[in-house]
Amino acid sequence: MEVYRRDLLYLVQSGSIMHMTSTSNGTSPAAIFARLWETKNGRLPRTLARTVLKLGFSEQDKSRMHELAQKNAAGRISRDEIQELDNYISAGDFLALLQSKARRSLRKARVGPTHHG
Repeated sequence: MEVYRRDLLYLVQSGSIMHMTSTSNGTSPAAIFARLWETKNGRLPRTLARTVLKLGFSEQDKSRMHELAQKNAAGRISRDEIQELDNYISAGDFLALLQSKARRSLRKARVGPTHHG
């Protein structure tokens, strides 16, 4: 988990909270949960996709993540704070995965089906 914490510190300091991990294999809890929202064609409904793209961490949460990332980088983080940081990372992973699905769903909807013949 040390790599995740370093990545989170970079992302918090750069202003980007989106944290991507290897969820593309579809076996992570986030990937499994994200599939619950899909329609039969594997896309998110358009209204849901647009709403998901508007989601993000509050300023209070961003501030807390930054604080935790700094403590971790300095080696002054408690066990409870490590768990809290890991929870933020998990939430960020889920949000990133769901927003990726939302973007793909909206992009596919714009392009529409292709017919070969």
